[in-house]
Amino acid sequence: MIQQTVFPFKIEITKERLTAHGGLALMAEFNHGIGLRDLTDQYLPASGSNRGFDPSVVVDSLVLMLEGGGRSLEDLRELKAEEGFMKLLGRDEIPEPDTVGDWLRRMGDPKSGQRGLTGLDNVRGKVNERILKRDGITEYTLDADATEIIGEKADASFTYNGNKGYMPMVGYLYETPICIYDEFREGNVAPASGQKAFYLECKRRMPAGKVIRRYRADSASYQAELFNQLEEDGVKYAITADQDKAVKKVIALIDQREWKEPVVGCGYELAETVHCMNETKKAFRLVVKREIRRQGELFELKGASYFYHAVATNWLEEENNTEEVLKWHNQRGQPENFNKELKIGLGMERMPCGQSYANAVFFRIGVIAYNLFIGFKRLACPESWVKQTIATFRWKMVQVAGRIVKHAGGVVLKLMIDLEKLELFRDIRKKSFELSLCPDG
Repeated sequence: MIQQTVFPFKIEITKERLTAHGGLALMAEFNHGIGLRDLTDQYLPASGSNRGFDPSVVVDSLVLMLEGGGRSLEDLRELKAEEGFMKLLGRDEIPEPDTVGDWLRRMGDPKSGQRGLTGLDNVRGKVNERILKRDGITEYTLDADATEIIGEKADASFTYNGNKGYMPMVGYLYETPICIYDEFREGNVAPASGQKAFYLECKRRMPAGKVIRRYRADSASYQAELFNQLEEDGVKYAITADQDKAVKKVIALIDQREWKEPVVGCGYELAETVHCMNETKKAFRLVVKREIRRQGELFELKGASYFYHAVATNWLEEENNTEEVLKWHNQRGQPENFNKELKIGLGMERMPCGQSYANAVFFRIGVIAYNLFIGFKRLACPESWVKQTIATFRWKMVQVAGRIVKHAGGVVLKLMIDLEKLELFRDIRKKSFELSLCPDG
């Protein structure tokens, strides 16, 4: 017989109860243990029909799909094809993609008060509370950021980058990097819009005994009303200064003798001064970094021989010197990795619906999936796994071949793993079970 394939094997259909995502059961158990299903049914409006799905069925299915690597509503069909595996997790039926799309639109519909979006806010808050209660931390750093989602959708508007899409605001806690609050915005809403209000919403969602003590952001947060609020709340901040005329003028007044290299030969210099805005109640330090333009002759403007980067801060000098303030502020680059995990790792770089209000619901479910993954790593997995991305988890843990069999009146998931990984999986299941006994601590 003439060979017609590269490798000499055949492909056939089997009716055996097999799965290619055996490790996803561990994440599903954690989600259930922390109370995702109960919270969803508690806070979201029930179906208006006896034939409709409970909210927990839709949300649980979407979360599992996103954690497993799905990126669109159509990918729910892959879970639907895993009939035996989903029954193992207590799900006899998975809704069709069109059904989920309709559900997203109903939950986010402004005409009905966006009850689903509000309910998911409560679900996210309760999940966050249960995660933070176990992290041993009381004071946190809030990193606020706007992130662009590109999408050629019917309701999408153009962002400041010239792309059609959305510009949601997200607030991450740096120490335990969950998203404490998300606000889905149209693409044409400026990132600088409503910064104080966004901070207050984040503050309001902190669990009892947990407080925001530090705040970092880019120049979108360079606003007097936010500075005043942070001062009133006793929050230390470091915010990229908007280099308006006043800031440029005060930088130009810095004596040349004040500029110092923190490390000889590092290629840049630091200095600082004191500044205030018209409406700020207190003056603040302005930490400035300057670096020589390598092709300065191309720039004819006065003072254009340097690049400047300025950071406004209320840290006292004895608490953080010039270099330490800049170094601490630069740590806000880490939330870009959180955004990458949320958008690329958990599929939030694309939205499924033509209506913005429906996409707001989907985005919030994505945020909940992201937070659940953070909790899973920190509460159920070994410490060495905490810094692993969702992509690594899928490769090492989720994408495990398994066979579902009935034995002695029970169900067994037989996985193709070694003894070391088997012990790891058993330990994760034990921790998820212990969490389920008392999720509120």
